[in-house]
Parts: sequence; structure tokens; C-alpha cells
Amino acid sequence: MNTEFLDLLKKRRSIYALGKDVKFSEKEIADLIKQVVREVPTAFNGQSTRAVVLFGAKHDQLWDIVVDRLKSEVPTEQAYENTKKKIAGFKAAFGTVLFYKDTEVVTKLENSFELYADNFANWAEQTQGSTQMSVWTMLAENNIGASLQHYNPLIDDLVRDAFDIPANWELRAEMPFGSIEAPANDKDYMDDEKRFKILK
Repeated sequence: MNTEFLDLLKKRRSIYALGKDVKFSEKEIADLIKQVVREVPTAFNGQSTRAVVLFGAKHDQLWDIVVDRLKSEVPTEQAYENTKKKIAGFKAAFGTVLFYKDTEVVTKLENSFELYADNFANWAEQTQGSTQMSVWTMLAENNIGASLQHYNPLIDDLVRDAFDIPANWELRAEMPFGSIEAPANDKDYMDDEKRFKILK
């Protein structure tokens, strides 16, 4: 059997040591991300996912917002110093993708298909996961490292104001990406017996 896709899934890892030594242009990366987002399937073809790709000063601004916002959330000065180091690692990356859910689309689907209304919020979240995984894997295929972060909803309003994000876009995740400066840590897997059932 062909295992190329499986090999890509294995290649996609959480990379925290990121840099700016990327051989592709900002336009090439942005175009690639747009194409991936377009091709991810969505329930009822709702296309509720939105993406904002940040480079340069805007990328830096995002992580400045995050580190400033977290100051009031951490319990001690030492904890904040550790937090600043972590955020500096994300800021060292080449760019960031912000993944959004358009709540207006979800509401419209709920109103248009009442029989399935209770499902559309969940389906939109499934689309989010599929989109994030697809973008992440495509970046990995091109030897660009990434990780998935969730500083939402703490930063939602600040980011909305900073980048003129529509009110109906709900932030779901942040993905810093860049050159791979150090490999991912080893990954542990739970026992197959606890995870799978193969029935005949």
C-alpha cells in the first residue's frame, strides 16, 4: 500500500525551536495556505474557516500582544519570565497563521437546516481541526516547522482590534511556523489494545 500520506503525518510534529531561515517567499507560503484551506471539506459546503497569515511586523505584534496579555494571568514574576521565554520562541518564527471560525456562517446553516441545527457548531469545529492539520502537514512537507497554540480567548479582543478582524470571526488557534532549528521531542504512543477495535 502507498504510505506517502502516512509518512507526512509522521513528519508533522510540534516544532518549538523555530527560526526565520525559510527558503520560500511570504507570497508562496500564503498562497499555499490559501489553497489548503480552500480544499478542506466542510459540512454542507459551509466553508466556515477563516485564516489570517501574519508576517514581519504583524507577526511580531501578535506575540507582543500575547506576552503583554499574559502578564496579568501568571502567578509570579518567575513564572512570567518563563512565559516570556516561551513566547519569544514563537516570535522567533517566520510567521503565524490565525485560524478563525465564522460564526455568521454557522448561524446561517443552523437557521437554513433546522433538522441538523444542533450539529453545525460541532461540524465547524471538526472543520477547524481538519484545516489546522492540513495546513500543518503541508508546511511539514515543505520542511517548515510549526506548532499549534491556543491563547484564545484571552487575546481575542486585542487581536481583533490590532488586525481589524470582523466581529463574527471567532479565534480558534494560532500556528507559528518557520525554519526547524531543533527537532521535535520523542513521541509516546498508547497501546493499540486500548485504542482500537477491529471487528469482523
